[in-house]
Amino acid sequence: MATEQRPYHLVVFGASGFTGQFVSEEVAREQVDPARSSRLAWAVAGRCREKLQRVLERAALKLGRPTLPSEVGTIICDITNPASLDEMAKQATVVLNCVGPYRFYGEPVVKACIENGTSCIDVCGEPQFLELMYWKYHEKAAEKGVYIIGSCGFDSIPADLGIIYTRNKMNGTLTAVESFLTIHSGPEGLCIHDGTWKSAVYGFGDQSNLKKLRNQANLKPVPIVGPKLKRRWPISYCRELNSYSIPFLGADMSVVKRTQRYLHENLEQSPVQYAAYITVGGITSVIKLMFAGLFFLFFVKFGIGRQLLIKFPWLFSFGYFSKQGPTQKQIDASSFTMTFFGQGYSQGFGSDKNKPNIRICTQVKGPEAGYVATPIAMVQAAMTLLSDASDLPKAGGVFTPGAAFSRTNLIDRLNQRGIEFSILSSSEV
Repeated sequence: MATEQRPYHLVVFGASGFTGQFVSEEVAREQVDPARSSRLAWAVAGRCREKLQRVLERAALKLGRPTLPSEVGTIICDITNPASLDEMAKQATVVLNCVGPYRFYGEPVVKACIENGTSCIDVCGEPQFLELMYWKYHEKAAEKGVYIIGSCGFDSIPADLGIIYTRNKMNGTLTAVESFLTIHSGPEGLCIHDGTWKSAVYGFGDQSNLKKLRNQANLKPVPIVGPKLKRRWPISYCRELNSYSIPFLGADMSVVKRTQRYLHENLEQSPVQYAAYITVGGITSVIKLMFAGLFFLFFVKFGIGRQLLIKFPWLFSFGYFSKQGPTQKQIDASSFTMTFFGQGYSQGFGSDKNKPNIRICTQVKGPEAGYVATPIAMVQAAMTLLSDASDLPKAGGVFTPGAAFSRTNLIDRLNQRGIEFSILSSSEV
């Protein structure tokens, strides 16, 4: 980590964006945490001073702290101006990058941070960007001793650290995990800001390049321990949760696979196979989602289709995504649960010919995923970077959350702030 004196521990870049304003509020909460022993100096950064000021005023009003705007630094910088990004990076120990879609706007920030010895965290859910940054910048970041850690929001801290938690709680060797995400909404339903929708449209529209990137990487396969985890049907029934489920198409699978590779190759841990699903309730929801999914996958293939998807998110997502994002009422009434079903072998029980003889079920649950859990996860990841330096990977580099934080106390920090990890059951079969 950068050791020279810098004016700010944290800088929230893109603080006036939809996600950035919630991240700024969360940093303001962390600043007055009674457990803090030293002052947390931080700043907001973006293109427009007035908008940044409004974000701080809104946070001050919400948190009942009228002096907040005068306690926080303001940095004016623009993604299209590399010199301004350098200037921002020089003033921070850790940059919290909230400017997406990252495939368009993420790389200049990564570059500026590495060149100026600054660590950087984002909340990206775009596998192509995350994997590309690893191939392009891992060695440069390691040389500089800085940490570039992607997907530190709801994508993909619950899944990635959920598996590490499950492994740590299992009395034996964990070999395979299926996770099921359930989103709970209140009477006014769910809504997600269209920034996430845009990332998905561009990501699915460009899948051929992600395949190309993975083929060029030419990585040797990670060994499979125990029986191969079978994929479920595109629509399957989960008996334990009494709900239909479909594959979860977020970044979790990509992130978890990279973490498991890192833990196997660098810490000699037994790799865990993983599959991710999302529950969709009853058969009516299944039909509605099937139609939405088919529409999406058809339109996303063509340039004009992508333009339509981006122009009318509300229409094509059946009201789940909008340019306004969720209301405060919708946010307050929402929460998530991620349930992990793991299997493996008790100590001393061979995995060669035997069936797994131990099962474990764990859970991560928390508040609304996009704008409450994501800022909590991102800010606690940043605080862990600042305070648990000795437990991070020795050299810097580009990491997944699980690779960076597997030996830190991040899970404890999240537990204290409402993202709760727990064991539901564990039994030898």
